[in-house]
Amino acid sequence: MAAALIRVVIIYVVIIFSMRLMGKRQIGELQTTELVITILLSEIAATPIQDRNYPLIEAVLAVFLLSSFEVFSSALSIKSSRFRRMVQGNPLIVIRDGQVDLEMLRRVRISLDDLLEGLRCKDVFDISEVQYAILETNGEISVMKKPECREVTARMLNISQPDNGLPCTVIYDGEILKSDFGECGMTEGKVLRAVSERGLKIENVMLMTADKSGVISVITRN
Repeated sequence: MAAALIRVVIIYVVIIFSMRLMGKRQIGELQTTELVITILLSEIAATPIQDRNYPLIEAVLAVFLLSSFEVFSSALSIKSSRFRRMVQGNPLIVIRDGQVDLEMLRRVRISLDDLLEGLRCKDVFDISEVQYAILETNGEISVMKKPECREVTARMLNISQPDNGLPCTVIYDGEILKSDFGECGMTEGKVLRAVSERGLKIENVMLMTADKSGVISVITRN
């Protein structure tokens, strides 16, 4: 039993390390090669866990070999556009100038329902609002609305907006996080003062964020 647990822990650590080595893409953003590698890694990891007679070193070597291949493939894709197009394909325009390209949909084997679903995921419920829609290489659909349907921005209204910086988490689950103090101009003293002004204690704060302009948001445990 102990040997089986040790094998599971080793495989778990190796897989985590290999996934970190390959990068931080989300599952929905995986390219074809990355999805294939992920599936193969899961199969390789399951074999030594289920079969105790399977050599653990072979599974570990296979995991590192596949991870190395993916890193090499990613590096080659950056350097060679031809290789990148060969393994990842090209973005394809499925709506052009407000008109659905039915021939392109048939080519990529996507139904009109699939296209409408992709548009809804981009908060577009009326296809007549779309100027261009592009099927990206990871399967996502990017949308450019018609000029009259786009949201009004401060730039359009010639309004100058200050840069308040990135809201940073300074307290999480009752613990002060100092790693992002530089991003939001906070110090431990400022954090303690902000908590005290609200009549709270550090241990009662579930989440506290702050930005450079001094805007602070607090969520308590209650």
